[in-house]
Amino acid sequence: MTTMPAARGMYFEEFEVGQKMFSPGRTITETDVVGFAGLSGDYNLIHTDAEYSKNSPFGARVAHGLLGLSIASGLALRTGVLEGTVMAFREINSWKFVKPIFIGDTIRVEMEIVETKAMKRLGGGKVELLFNVLNQSDETTMKGVWSVLVMGKPE
Repeated sequence: MTTMPAARGMYFEEFEVGQKMFSPGRTITETDVVGFAGLSGDYNLIHTDAEYSKNSPFGARVAHGLLGLSIASGLALRTGVLEGTVMAFREINSWKFVKPIFIGDTIRVEMEIVETKAMKRLGGGKVELLFNVLNQSDETTMKGVWSVLVMGKPE
């Protein structure tokens, strides 16, 4: 198992099962939650009403789960390993929302390569990434497996 910081995107042939990548952190803000509510149309009170949320199981407003998922996608790109080499986001193979993300939490992504499959007709291959989204207390907030298509090395 190797840990890899990336200065540029990796080509399909450079991915190895067991490799791990780590993103920088990103703090979830009020603006993020309000903007996502407007963009998605999801104005659920658990996200938008502080008084209502005080009496919820979480005791405070929480970020939308899909907002956390979206930010995790951006954090994955910030590792640099897919910069300029990813061809397409293919699928979310599995995903679980484990703990809420609160406004003010700082999340980061740990990714591990769990499978690679050459797809010569596409000029690269499929890479399956195990995602673990952690908060500032190193607690898992969400996790799952994503597949991306990555370019092969130029000939």
